[in-house]
Amino acid sequence: MLKTLIIFSSRDGQTREIAAAIASEIKHIYPCDIVNILHASHIEWENYDRVLIGASIRYGRFHPAVAKFVANNLPALRERISGFFSVNLTARKPEKRTPQTNVYTRKFLLSTPWEPDCCAVFAGALRYPRYSWFDRITIQFIMRITGGETNASKEVEYTDWQQVRRFAQDFAALSG
Repeated sequence: MLKTLIIFSSRDGQTREIAAAIASEIKHIYPCDIVNILHASHIEWENYDRVLIGASIRYGRFHPAVAKFVANNLPALRERISGFFSVNLTARKPEKRTPQTNVYTRKFLLSTPWEPDCCAVFAGALRYPRYSWFDRITIQFIMRITGGETNASKEVEYTDWQQVRRFAQDFAALSG
């Protein structure tokens, strides 16, 4: 039996946690390997029949390694069942929580020739006490403009774990 490869790009750990939750949800159907995209330079693709890429947004951008990984591995991605999920604070608003309504996800998917079989957008987490001074001030400013939490002593998790579980189940149900 082949495995599922889950690759993630995470700034503060929420995307890694979501990737782990997806793996936990589907491991009884598909064994999973979870790999940080920064350590994914050599993938033994013959071991995997499906791949899922998860990426977080910081200041309106995915980590550059995400687009580079997709470009460098496009043939392998196209040969397998594949999925993509993004994690961002904009998705704390339900109307911004789909690939069609989330500007970052839509822009990324339009910029790449890769066409994943399924996509999702999850709300991330706000971890003010863990941020550097610069990030805390900048994120507070963005949250103030967008009507979000600005109390710098708070940590708020916006992730809808039921949505994550449903996506994992949908991904596992895909057939090639």
